[in-house]
Amino acid sequence: MSNTAPAARPVNPRFSSGPCAKFPEYDLNLLADAPLGRSHRAAVGKTKLAEAIELTREVLGVPADYRIGIVPASDTGAVEMAMWTMLGARPVEMLAWESFGEGWVTDAVKQLKLDATVRKADYGQIVDLAKVDFNKDVVFTWNGTTSGVRVPNGDAIPADREGLTICDATSAAFAMELPWDKLDVVTFSWQKVLGGEAAHGMLILSPRAVERLETYTPDRPLPKIFRLTKGGKLIEGIFKGETINTPSMLAVEDYLVALKWAQSIGGLAGLIARCDANAAAVRDFIADKDWIADLAEDVATASNTSVCLKFTDPAIKDGAAFAKAVAKRLEKEGVALDAGAYRDAPPGLRIWCGATIEASDVAALMPWVEYAYREELAAQG
Repeated sequence: MSNTAPAARPVNPRFSSGPCAKFPEYDLNLLADAPLGRSHRAAVGKTKLAEAIELTREVLGVPADYRIGIVPASDTGAVEMAMWTMLGARPVEMLAWESFGEGWVTDAVKQLKLDATVRKADYGQIVDLAKVDFNKDVVFTWNGTTSGVRVPNGDAIPADREGLTICDATSAAFAMELPWDKLDVVTFSWQKVLGGEAAHGMLILSPRAVERLETYTPDRPLPKIFRLTKGGKLIEGIFKGETINTPSMLAVEDYLVALKWAQSIGGLAGLIARCDANAAAVRDFIADKDWIADLAEDVATASNTSVCLKFTDPAIKDGAAFAKAVAKRLEKEGVALDAGAYRDAPPGLRIWCGATIEASDVAALMPWVEYAYREELAAQG
């Protein structure tokens, strides 16, 4: 059959899952107030960092008694900081259903050498949360950035749990409701849903997490960038903008601009609505197609940010090569950049649907996905 290229094109073809697209009205001139060339310890630097913390609290609805800190090394640094300083006080359960969760399992078992219970699920699924023992410390990702599945809610987490819940929420924060009363440690980076810059992480601690830090001393050396206590007490300055190491004030300004944009569109509710609309644009298109499907197997756990797709046409001869060829063709056509599946994930596409993406761009992209699929199918010979 003939295959005609679609007439409409996405205005912004940036569908990377990190770093992610800037919000639609973004302009470099918005960063003019960045205190470049000034110390982050000067009054102007401390004020900017403290503002970033408080705006984060306002937009996400973080409880007043939870601490929020800006830490080194993006979300990875924040998760590692929590694991190295808190795990070992009681039994541990590690949950994994995608590559980053697998990474935390490796670190817990092989690096920290913890005798952890490990629960895993295949890509497109999550573990049965009803079977998890939350009297242990539990480490998990809220949204699988590389698998397109998420925890549907916090109902399975008991309010009277004895263990800590350590949640990597890097592609969930600002896109999904997080049940703060069920989460003791939450981490994310600026580069995902708000389209900020990379390298800085956010570490949010409940009072229970602070109590753990102040009452438990791990039997392992802690490098400087992991140390959250001194003399058995939390270093409160970290959670007031006195960062452990030097942050980029340009990146801080970029994050502030994104947070203020979030406020301008209705805060968290507005951000979630944009993500939902974007994900719906993908799923509405594939609903009646027999050659492509959602990697997520259950609509209740399907992500609204990292939407992962798999090609299901039995005529495809080499699934991995085919998916890469489709992603390459989409990039060559200038309609989707960085839309291939993550390297450790099953072959397919990953279309970022975070809040900075326009639903009209997603809708314009999807006919191009079909066009690229048909072109590559014909090219197989």
